[in-house]
Amino acid sequence: MKKVLSKVLGIALAAVVVCGLAACGGGSGSGSAAGEKITIAVPNDTTNEARALMLLESMGYITLKDGAGITATTLDIAENPYNIEFKEVEAAQLPNVLKDVNFAVINSNYAIEAGLNPVKDSLGMEGSYSAYANILAVKEGRENDPIILALVAALESQQVVDFINEKYDGAVVSTVEAPTDGYDASIDYDALAGQKVSVAASPTPHAEILAIAKDILAEKNITLEVVEFTDYVQPNNVVESGELDANYFQHVPYMDDFNKENGTHIVSAAPIHVEPMGIYPGKSASLDDIK
Repeated sequence: MKKVLSKVLGIALAAVVVCGLAACGGGSGSGSAAGEKITIAVPNDTTNEARALMLLESMGYITLKDGAGITATTLDIAENPYNIEFKEVEAAQLPNVLKDVNFAVINSNYAIEAGLNPVKDSLGMEGSYSAYANILAVKEGRENDPIILALVAALESQQVVDFINEKYDGAVVSTVEAPTDGYDASIDYDALAGQKVSVAASPTPHAEILAIAKDILAEKNITLEVVEFTDYVQPNNVVESGELDANYFQHVPYMDDFNKENGTHIVSAAPIHVEPMGIYPGKSASLDDIK
């Protein structure tokens, strides 16, 4: 099972566990102390919750129902031999509940914002080849707009790759395999001079990464406007409406689920980086407490 899930998701796993509050599944376990249940907090948005649960399954702590896939929730847990309780929490709030649970599975962007070091503080992280690469996304039909292609080239630059490596030291990992010099030879940059491209982004690390792209585009007299959002809904809404040109905060499974649920038409323009999901200690210091 471990090998199959790692191959399907493209995830190299170290050590994994998740925390939460809605009790699931059957079986029994000892918990962190006699009579106590282990509580693991997980993101409550569909795709990230499934991602956390699949990681937990790959470590042998739970078993999901056949076919649960990337929309799995705690209701899809078929076997829970350690009697884990799950607390489903809005992703941005997960660091705040660590004191109340044994463990939490947290996206790196929220861990970093909370002052956690994913490499040093987590008990396990996904590998660099997660299927959940964060993307630059646009409304369908705009993928090949010259201004969007110019932004993609800037985000796929060696400068951005170097920034990610140096700034985040493994907590955020570039997915760009062939970095550019920041520019696309097929684009007429003179025709784009004086134009503006606007992007909705999460503050960390997305807005920080975009700051490097902003300097690259400025060399061609193109203005990059970054508008920060702290939720997962409005960035897609403002791109769908045309208020902003693009967004940079999500992975494809989340985008696909959002489109399905909301009737939107957001598509990927390019994958840029991966934020490995990590497992962080709360009331328990060791994953051994689960058993």
